[in-house]
Amino acid sequence: MQVSLETTAELERRLTIGVPAAEIDGAVGERLEKAARTVRLNGFRQGRVPLRVVRQRFGASIRQEVVGEAMSRSFYDAVTREGVRPAGPPRIDPVRDQPGEDLQYIAIFEVYPQVTLAELSDFTVTRPVAEVSDADLDAMIERLRQQRATWEVVERAAMTGDQVSVTYQGRRNGELFPGGSAEDALLVLGSGRMIPGFEDSVIGMRAGETRTASLRFPEDYNEESLRNAEVDFEIRVTAVRERKLPALDAEFLKQFGIDDGDMDRFRAEVRKNMERELTVALRSKVKNRVLNELLARH
Repeated sequence: MQVSLETTAELERRLTIGVPAAEIDGAVGERLEKAARTVRLNGFRQGRVPLRVVRQRFGASIRQEVVGEAMSRSFYDAVTREGVRPAGPPRIDPVRDQPGEDLQYIAIFEVYPQVTLAELSDFTVTRPVAEVSDADLDAMIERLRQQRATWEVVERAAMTGDQVSVTYQGRRNGELFPGGSAEDALLVLGSGRMIPGFEDSVIGMRAGETRTASLRFPEDYNEESLRNAEVDFEIRVTAVRERKLPALDAEFLKQFGIDDGDMDRFRAEVRKNMERELTVALRSKVKNRVLNELLARH
């Protein structure tokens, strides 16, 4: 096998590889003879198909297969011999492949850069220390309850934290504008989903009540045509719902695989998960500190 290595860019290499014709033609001949013994063709008994017929029918595909395998094998052997480390698969230039002639092709690829480690004998990074406290555990359990809360209709005025169903129409200069209307939209008061002042206008309303709110779109609103625009919203509340947290009972614990209702085991499992996540977070923080220090020294 003939190999020629060129450096065409800082990380780009160009390998010209030649594989002797005898190696390719010999492998093609062996596979043709094997095919002649096993192939089935109309008009011939199995094992009696003439080699010339097999070559005519299957010669091109068999040679293509042999050449592909030879290129893969020779490229690996070449980069090993030359001591280069490709960073990815090569780009193969047009291949010169003619029966009776050496196979030749060019492989272009990038190599991994040479990295020189900096002096790190005085390198120090402070490792953060943290633990899961009982207060953290209680807060997490409360968050789990919040995630599984339900909404129940109440007959009172809407308060911050309630979920309301609202139907509204927005008008600018007395005309409806695109995107300014909705019917029975669900909105949690205090979530900040609507433009400033909208949710505040709903607080204190009861189901069946209608109110008109004069508001102004913010200057950084995503729809340019409505930025800083003065509008009037006619708002009708159709339902007020209060968040109901699930009780910390056996039914709640079953959702987390605690079938026996053991609260201590439930708290232990939650703490274990929190400690695992804390470990990952601390490792990430240390990694970021190391990277920042290395960048500062670069």
